[in-house]
Amino acid sequence: MSKVTDQMYILLKKAENKDDSYEADLAQIHKRHTESAIALLKEGTELDRFLDTLKSDVQNLQAILRAVYIAGHCTESFSDFIVGHGELWSAQLLAATVRKRGLSCTWMNAWDILVVDPTTPNQVDPDFEASVKKMDAWYSKNATDTIIVTGFIASTSDNVRTTLKRDGSDFSAAIFAALLKAKEVTIWTDVDGVYSADPRKVSEAVILDTLTYQEAWELSYFGAYVLHPRTIMPVMRYDIPITIRNVFNISAQGTKISSYVSSNAETSLHENEPEGCSSVKGFATIDNVALINVEGTGMAGVPGTASEIFGAVKDAGANVIMISQASSEHSVCFAVPQREARAVAKALEEKFHRALAARRLSRVDVIPNCCILAAVGQRMASTPGVSATLFSALAKANINVRAIAQGCSEYNVTIVVDQQDSVRALKAVHSRVYLSKTTMSVGIVGPGLIGGTLLKQLNEQAATLKEEFNIDLRVMGILGSKSMLLDDRAISLDSWKHLLKENGEPADIHRFTDHLRSSNSIPNKVIVDCTASADIAKYYYQWIKKGIHVITPNKKANSGPLDQYLRLRDLQRQSYTHYFYEATVGAGLPIISTLRGLLETGDKILRVEGIFSGTLSYIFNCFNGEKPFSQIVLEAKDSGYTEPDPRDDLSGMDVARKVTILAREIGLKLELENVQPDSLVPEPLREGCSIEEFLNKLPDYDEKIEEMRAEAERCNEVLRYVGIVDVENGKGSVRLERYSRSHPFAQLSGSDNIISFRTKRYNAQPLIVRGPGAGAEVTAGGVFCDILRLASYLGAPS
Repeated sequence: MSKVTDQMYILLKKAENKDDSYEADLAQIHKRHTESAIALLKEGTELDRFLDTLKSDVQNLQAILRAVYIAGHCTESFSDFIVGHGELWSAQLLAATVRKRGLSCTWMNAWDILVVDPTTPNQVDPDFEASVKKMDAWYSKNATDTIIVTGFIASTSDNVRTTLKRDGSDFSAAIFAALLKAKEVTIWTDVDGVYSADPRKVSEAVILDTLTYQEAWELSYFGAYVLHPRTIMPVMRYDIPITIRNVFNISAQGTKISSYVSSNAETSLHENEPEGCSSVKGFATIDNVALINVEGTGMAGVPGTASEIFGAVKDAGANVIMISQASSEHSVCFAVPQREARAVAKALEEKFHRALAARRLSRVDVIPNCCILAAVGQRMASTPGVSATLFSALAKANINVRAIAQGCSEYNVTIVVDQQDSVRALKAVHSRVYLSKTTMSVGIVGPGLIGGTLLKQLNEQAATLKEEFNIDLRVMGILGSKSMLLDDRAISLDSWKHLLKENGEPADIHRFTDHLRSSNSIPNKVIVDCTASADIAKYYYQWIKKGIHVITPNKKANSGPLDQYLRLRDLQRQSYTHYFYEATVGAGLPIISTLRGLLETGDKILRVEGIFSGTLSYIFNCFNGEKPFSQIVLEAKDSGYTEPDPRDDLSGMDVARKVTILAREIGLKLELENVQPDSLVPEPLREGCSIEEFLNKLPDYDEKIEEMRAEAERCNEVLRYVGIVDVENGKGSVRLERYSRSHPFAQLSGSDNIISFRTKRYNAQPLIVRGPGAGAEVTAGGVFCDILRLASYLGAPS
């Protein structure tokens, strides 16, 4: 019988408006109840009795509605009488059905029992004393095992038919529970219980096992589907718990609302309640509000100013949702529904026009398009750091807070944010409380050799990170050059290649970004660029501006045009969004973090010098006179050490980029073109020939470099291809140098990198960092370390 009361209101409105289709609507309601009765009662005296009552009631309603149609108006008492019939019919039909099952049952008409005093057009107060007397008298004549009571309807002390107004059925249950001193009230509805947040906005919202009366009251005020605040008041008098359960899912235990709140967080935690911030139970929002700010030095210390402000708001007929006032009394800020903002501002300007003209009040501002976010929990009052946790979550999600309010009871913390950030703010705070302490939505750009290896490493470590370190990494998107894979929950890393091939859609970096930013409930978002593309690097600024963290081994952004680099770093430093790029210089080696550590602790960098290319390290470690240079290059290519075109390595441009990155980290304003590398590619072979032609002709130039090697060997030295940042002279260089065999650079093996930091602190003996500097596993590992460093910045344990 869902929505019958709404349908009765509609046909009543039609009659008032002289729309004679109300007759067809009433006939349809009659038919609906008739068919339901036949389906439930089949045949017999129960069916006949109900259908006779139904027919008689409908005839009476037809007469009343005809009078309303003619008069074009309906009094409130007539209206309440008409719309209350849906409850009468449902109670009688259910009672008849129970009796047909063989149980002792009768129905109670609340019009004859429940007495209320109307206080406003939309509110009534129960008269418990009068109601108890009537109920006792009724029960003395109608003793039975089961009573079906009409909800929603009541009578005044003058015996005039009325209703409990909107949400009145739940209110009825609470009132009768109080009259009967019941042990418990169960509200059967169509949801499994009370959610920690609106599940339409936060897909990972959970059903709460318990709530206190005050928590339910607060959540319902802020729009959460719990109970109307009036419903809680009668049961609070006698400490009667209310359980909200789903009639369509009997197995769900539902949410129990009572006075109980434990002083020991551990004893009161339930399966679906937060562990990290157990004092916060739930979150709710009120959308489409406006902030009104009344400001002026003339307000300070003047009695009655606030009274005049809110008197004007009352005169405008507006509802104040939230109030915030600084202790300086210089301004009063409050929130009203967006639709009422203009009328409120006009009323205030008229009320204070003299004060505004005299500059005692400086202005009345309206800040439109806002949203109120409330965090609710009774234990918030005794838990330090709750507000800090909430504001930290919002800051890390790059959300600006417009206003704050918190009562001394501390049952809720109320925050005003921009309407456009409403859902993102709700997701951010909910995630911080209900998900793992650090949950990140990860987007991978470039699932090639490095990106694919990173996905493999993430898959292998995901369970350990979540269980031992409370870090939950969820890959929500993978973007390749031609196709991409998106998922609102998380991509299965066991089968991402198959999924990308079978379910992938055309690559679209804008859609990829939008998906990562807004399509899931995780506020911490990071894009990992595993490409070497300058085009992808151009998006870093946009991503950071949108609050998306960026991690990359791609050198193009930090070695590109200086003005773009400085603009990117300025933006990153001004925001709570992080940009990590450790793997741009030393793959998995801690080169940049070591450099930063020296600078941040006050050391002065004098010179950075090193072998930054794993490919060139391997080539010159093998170049000992036993094989010609060209053969070693060919073997390095066949072994996968070089780029597909070895000239990309031999040109020295990769090392030049790394030198530029380090120089800029130190503070030098160096452009890439200022670092001219010594190219190992013979000039005639640099352009105009294929890779195969290059490799075929390279032996023709072995003699020159062999002479350089032999000359170095005669002096007990070796050749090494190095990058140098000369801080004192503000220069960067990349060249082929000679080092004695006792030098650390001469003692490398394989494709190791080695970097020397000569500083004021490490002058006599430089600080050396050495280790593998090439390969997908090492580079992906360096990127993975940056992801974990980001997690630690966002709150995960170190």
